[in-house]
Amino acid sequence: MAIDIEHQPPVVRARTFVDRYSAFARVNHWITAITFSLLTLSGLALFHPSLYFLTALFGGGALTRAIHPWLGVILLISFFGMFLQFWRMNLWNRDDTQWMKQIGDVVKGDEERLPELDKYNAGQKGVFWGQALMILVLFTTGLVIWDQYFGGYVTIETNRLAALIHAVMAFFAIMLIIVHIYAGIWVRGSVASMTRGKVTGGWAWRHHRKWLRRTVKGERAPGE
Repeated sequence: MAIDIEHQPPVVRARTFVDRYSAFARVNHWITAITFSLLTLSGLALFHPSLYFLTALFGGGALTRAIHPWLGVILLISFFGMFLQFWRMNLWNRDDTQWMKQIGDVVKGDEERLPELDKYNAGQKGVFWGQALMILVLFTTGLVIWDQYFGGYVTIETNRLAALIHAVMAFFAIMLIIVHIYAGIWVRGSVASMTRGKVTGGWAWRHHRKWLRRTVKGERAPGE
């Protein structure tokens, strides 16, 4: 009996999904992201008169000035939670050095030529450690210029220097986050890992093959 191949139903293969982030990690991440966004808007509103209109988002200039430093406290606490979870997995290794040497292949998307990677690549690690450093500097300088509570403890010169460092660090922190967001959109499937907590097996195989091998074997790295 002949089989009519043309009219046979197509074979549908179910996608395999791999758990990448727990619910706690995702909530922690989004609290950090939202707080950073609010800090950016309120900070820009206070930075220059041309951006003063942004204070309307926070109920006016006085409220913006009062809210901004407290948002900084929330950001520090939230990011510290992320730091405790992820710092071990963001330690540099020889695969990261090789990844950086082949950055041209990364840009071209020729990932078969790259070394097998664990949970994070060198770019992600750079964002993690860069933000950790800048948030610490921003918080420290923010305390110095928080006149309501600490104005009488430092000289005017120290206050002005802290304000300058605070502004410079804020600029670089914002630029780094823009790069982070762009990379997350550029690498399809990355955003889903922080919304649903899962990635497809194909995504994991292409971008983080060493991590996928460990996950399939049931192995967990320190901090996972």
